[in-house]
Amino acid sequence: MTSTSDLSQRELPAAAHNAPVCVAALYRFAPFADYAALRAPLAALCEEEGIRGTLLLAHEGINGTIAGTRSGIERVIAHIRALPGCADLDVKFSGAREMPFLRMKVRLKNEIVTMGEPGTDPLASVGTYVAPEDWNDLISDPDTILIDTRNDYEVAIGTFKGAIDPETASFREFPGWFREQRAKLLGEGKDAPKVAMFCTGGIRCEKSTAFLKQEGVDEVYHLKGGILKYLETVAPENSLWEGECFVFDNRVSVGHGLLQGDYTLCHACRLPLSAEDRASPLFEEGVACPHCHDERTDEQRERYRERQRQQILARARGEEHVGAAPPSRSEDTDTPDAA
Repeated sequence: MTSTSDLSQRELPAAAHNAPVCVAALYRFAPFADYAALRAPLAALCEEEGIRGTLLLAHEGINGTIAGTRSGIERVIAHIRALPGCADLDVKFSGAREMPFLRMKVRLKNEIVTMGEPGTDPLASVGTYVAPEDWNDLISDPDTILIDTRNDYEVAIGTFKGAIDPETASFREFPGWFREQRAKLLGEGKDAPKVAMFCTGGIRCEKSTAFLKQEGVDEVYHLKGGILKYLETVAPENSLWEGECFVFDNRVSVGHGLLQGDYTLCHACRLPLSAEDRASPLFEEGVACPHCHDERTDEQRERYRERQRQQILARARGEEHVGAAPPSRSEDTDTPDAA
């Protein structure tokens, strides 16, 4: 097992070396015969180590983002890598100034990233992986079509220059969008363009590229390690990334070097908020924002105000207040509550 000191020097990005909280976004497609049996030991270990976040287990593998001490994260990663087929677990480490999750959840799911396309199997066929340092050359090629596979609210705060936004509210919508747009995107000729796709941490592209291969598209590529690995690896002066990258925890967004970004989260609708959003007269912390103000009733807003008051009182007492919150938007992503 990797030692804590090795973890900080070999695997953590430079910006995370001195961060008090270690964050690990991870996934692995692996055929778990009895994935339900994996839940209790994993949850117990996370509890023992004070780890928080979300891990999803399904027949097809594991996905999630967790946070805690480096030694605690190390123990959980070692446990997962010992599971059948998980020795090559994909993990991206970053740091946080404070714990970005409220609780620990280990959930059983039908899919670890929900596309809803029977027969799409990343273990059988996926696109060609492209390392972050080679990504700029690929997407700068005029014969390459670049597609952002993330959801609309993620794309809104940052994406690669020239990327196509499918404007999907859920990853489930991606197959239908591609089928509708295929002729327009690829044309009818023999010399079809190359298709390059990317997502936050890489897992959605495992399925989206497998789906395109299943649909008969031959030249399909995806960014290895996702946007997170690109932002960690590629220097800002050489970058083709514009904006910030949405992450599914209380950091909300990260930038180059995986430094925490400038966005916050609306606790009514769970959408990311820019400084401009927070300056709007429709913004009320913990209650409403320009995205959701007109979608909430006065009764709902009053409930949110009371929740906000209780959170302020709890913080003043040095306690955590875990009140009722709207459902997370992260159930179909590559970083659930996370990842």
